[in-house]
Amino acid sequence: MEKFFLEEPSIARKEDAIDYALEFYKYASNINGFGGLHRYLNDYEGWLQKLQEDYTRIPNEEKVPARTYFLVRDNDKRIVGMVNIRLALNERLSKFGGHIGYSIRPTERGKGYNKINLYLALKVCRQYKINKVFMDADLNNEASWKTMEALGGKRIREYYDEEFSHTTVVDYNIDVLKSLEKYKDVYEKFVLIV
Repeated sequence: MEKFFLEEPSIARKEDAIDYALEFYKYASNINGFGGLHRYLNDYEGWLQKLQEDYTRIPNEEKVPARTYFLVRDNDKRIVGMVNIRLALNERLSKFGGHIGYSIRPTERGKGYNKINLYLALKVCRQYKINKVFMDADLNNEASWKTMEALGGKRIREYYDEEFSHTTVVDYNIDVLKSLEKYKDVYEKFVLIV
């Protein structure tokens, strides 16, 4: 059985991280949950510095504190996903974007990995005492909102967003403690404690 863990980005992962990001361009896939990596492909060290700043940031209407992780498959140490967890929400993120952005590399999709990614992200949220997670997805991104539902997400709204995405968006809330308790037996077997 495959095991997965979240790993903080480091200089040792430079080539793997850039390879991960480039795969999204190769497959013309939407970029989500990258913590801005796609803007630093020529300055990975600068991205690592940005992440350090993100971790300790004082929330304001422009930016909020956040943690970014790679989802790593243990048997081959491949980065198969990423997750960006906002530790606080400003007014904009309270309406669009929410607490968690995530992604799975295009060649690893359809294997249930993003459910593990979200499960591990909820464990991080619990550590930071975030008890209710707000997330959203484009309605046409069924894989994303089905992932939220698989972890107990409750759809709270569906609307056409004219400001940010210019498409129909669905909003979800996840009760972190209930989700982790309810789905522990389903997902914990895939988690490697590192």
